[in-house]
Amino acid sequence: MTRSRVLSLHLMTLVLLPTLWGTVTMSAPNPLPVPPVAARHPHTFELHGERFEDDYAWLREKQDPAVIDYLNAENGYADRLTADQQPLREALYGEMLSRIQQTDLSVPYRKGSHLYYSRTVEGQQYPIYCRRKGDANAPEEVLLDLNQLAVGHTFMAVGDFEVSPDERLLAYTIDDNGYRQYRLHVKDLASGDTLAVTDERVTSVAWDADSRVLFYTQEDATSKRSYRLYSRELSQPHPTLREEERDERFDVQVNLTRSGEYLVYTVSSHTTSEVSVLRADQPFQAFSLITPRVQDREYYVDHRRGEFWIRTNDHGRNFRLVRTPVATPDPSHWIEVVPHRDDVMLSNIDCFAQYVVLSERSNALPRITVLEPERGTSREVPFQEAAFTVGPSNNAEYAPTTFRYAYQSFITPPSVYDLDLATLSSKLLKRTPVLGGWDASRYTMERVHVTAADGARIPLTLLYRKGTKRDGTAPCLLYAYGSYGISSNVMFNSNRFSLVDRGVVYALAHIRGGGDLGKPWHDQGRMRNKMNTFTDFIRCAEWLKSERVCAPDRLVIQGGSAGGLLMGAVTNLAPTLFTGVLAQVPFVDVINTMLDESLPLTVGEFEEWGNPKVKEDFDVIRRYSPYDNLAAGDHPAMLVKTSLNDSQVGYWEPAKYVAKLRTLDSGRAPILFKCNMGAGHGGASGRYDALHEAAFDYAWILNTLRVPTTRP
Repeated sequence: MTRSRVLSLHLMTLVLLPTLWGTVTMSAPNPLPVPPVAARHPHTFELHGERFEDDYAWLREKQDPAVIDYLNAENGYADRLTADQQPLREALYGEMLSRIQQTDLSVPYRKGSHLYYSRTVEGQQYPIYCRRKGDANAPEEVLLDLNQLAVGHTFMAVGDFEVSPDERLLAYTIDDNGYRQYRLHVKDLASGDTLAVTDERVTSVAWDADSRVLFYTQEDATSKRSYRLYSRELSQPHPTLREEERDERFDVQVNLTRSGEYLVYTVSSHTTSEVSVLRADQPFQAFSLITPRVQDREYYVDHRRGEFWIRTNDHGRNFRLVRTPVATPDPSHWIEVVPHRDDVMLSNIDCFAQYVVLSERSNALPRITVLEPERGTSREVPFQEAAFTVGPSNNAEYAPTTFRYAYQSFITPPSVYDLDLATLSSKLLKRTPVLGGWDASRYTMERVHVTAADGARIPLTLLYRKGTKRDGTAPCLLYAYGSYGISSNVMFNSNRFSLVDRGVVYALAHIRGGGDLGKPWHDQGRMRNKMNTFTDFIRCAEWLKSERVCAPDRLVIQGGSAGGLLMGAVTNLAPTLFTGVLAQVPFVDVINTMLDESLPLTVGEFEEWGNPKVKEDFDVIRRYSPYDNLAAGDHPAMLVKTSLNDSQVGYWEPAKYVAKLRTLDSGRAPILFKCNMGAGHGGASGRYDALHEAAFDYAWILNTLRVPTTRP
């Protein structure tokens, strides 16, 4: 008997359906849709003396028609159960759209003889990439129109976008299904023709100095690990394999330094890296290794004025900065420029002819520091808001007098500045318009600290409308991520004001596992310290209630990907603490996924989560893996979202999670599951489609929080 047939029979024994996945007519006055019920196919395995039962393992079989039937059924159920929210969704979509300047232009940046920019056109989903020669008054040249490329596809995204040094050719990569599998193309910008230079699964590209040879890296078809470096002489029919990385923990990438003098080949895992370099005007020579990899040592290389500038954690987790002559790059010749600091994370460096610009983090905030090495000066750029995000923007030129950076906060829209590197004065070039009568003065942003059980001080950033009472009655949305050392940046999102204007307090928790307070903050929330991530989040939720920021029964939480794991783990740990849970592309089946080394990311992420084949790692993962810790009882309302073509978190993880949860839940709160059947990890790629998805989520949040649908 086929699995499809088994599924159908199982469903028919449970409910009487007019169609396979139809709605049951109930005897109650207000009939409710009956949720789909996935068939159970016993599957067991043992690990470290423990027996695991996984009755929903079959949902991983994407080609099985029963799987697609189940996903479509879940989508139908979610749509039926939220049908009454449709007017609110339409209102929210209209609000969100009204704040956006639909026809808009990015700030042009100079590279060579051209100004490069992108623009959007009202009614079109995707940006158009353009340039002008000389100045802004020159005729426009369209380089790439994603709207044209998207015809016939439900998804479209551009990956790499590299114009050759002679400005005649464009190498770019595109993903047309959401699986983050990018195809390489090369376009002749004079003729508009696409060259016969292409390849699949390309992860990075870089040109040689003479624009004759294209270097690119490629991922493995199964594991999606970037592992090979190729060079392709444009006059030749086939590429040449230059390097291959065999250690499955490591990925590779290639780039051209801003100076244009060196190609940089970086091999890195989550904890370790090594770098090789090649003169860009000698593309047929071999790459030269800076220094061999050493476990748990990372270093990254840029080039400036006859020296390599190296960011390395060899003296401490937060990195230091050194320089060395290109002729003697080994560590014995490294000269320290900026020492390691326990309280400052050196996140990145940008080398220019006269200056070196540092991107740093201190006290859970980013900052920019400008070095003038020949004069021995170091100056920090001041910023005034209590919380913000700042970092490099488009800085393609090697010898500028200005440094372009991007700035934003919860109440400051994305803004582009030019920093005068001599005077440190900033000039605002553009602030993203926010239409619809939006006024920043109506809102308050606040940074507080919550004390964890072990004494750690957890930063928490709040956004609320002025006049919102701190009396324990307000609804609240609490968001966090907390993994991979990625900082939870304080970003502007005009959509968010559709919640805040209705009285919702938005809270962002900068919990351990992220990088908000440097690498030690990450270390305290990964591997065998992972439970800190979850307890930090729970403590933030408790603080919001105890300090009367939100009502005891009006707290919804949200997280995606590894933040979706967070959602599942804290729901298991404290199911009565939350009113609702929005889990987006959640990594919830940790043991099964980390046991399968054929899946994308698994082996490389042993250094983030641990390897469950190792007993000590297993014991930690077993404590929090959401799928394996589901228990009978009441659960909060849940909206679980995924995408069929997600290459990072397989759709089957949340599908299995919801199917199992429904068999254990005894509460009356609805558990919804939505699967985008034509996208990947980030959901819809088109900007209008993405707004519709946001409107669906926000309507669910407002409904769950019992917030009046009208705006004040």
